[in-house]
Amino acid sequence: MTSAAAVMTRDEVEVFLAREFPQIGIGENFILEAVGLMSARMRLAAHDRNLRPGGTISGPAMFALADVTLYVAILAQIGPVALAVTTNLNINFLGRPPPGDLVCDCKLLKLGKRLAVGEVWLHAPGRDEPLAHATGTYSIPPR
Repeated sequence: MTSAAAVMTRDEVEVFLAREFPQIGIGENFILEAVGLMSARMRLAAHDRNLRPGGTISGPAMFALADVTLYVAILAQIGPVALAVTTNLNINFLGRPPPGDLVCDCKLLKLGKRLAVGEVWLHAPGRDEPLAHATGTYSIPPR
């Protein structure tokens, strides 16, 4: 089900998320940097609410970034499907993130009619070493 180009542009995905999921704070908490063929890049704009004791970005904030980025990569390919849902997300924390923004890159590994599988890597801006790696599966409703 892959195509030569994304179905939705970055701006279209951003408008959709702002309308359907205002609680995530697209453009404020989560910054959509890019969508492409089977891929997406997002940034977590760090706030004090994302920090855990010790001054590092919390695991739940990193998990949310991974989940939202995977969802965005899928949306960019299949169009505005609000009811696509996470069925599994497994994350491995690989390093202690410094306080500040985090960047998440997602690559879809499989995009079928009913399931999408992707891989995400989280890192600090300007640094190559991964801070977390996740794989996830989304269920896509029949259309």
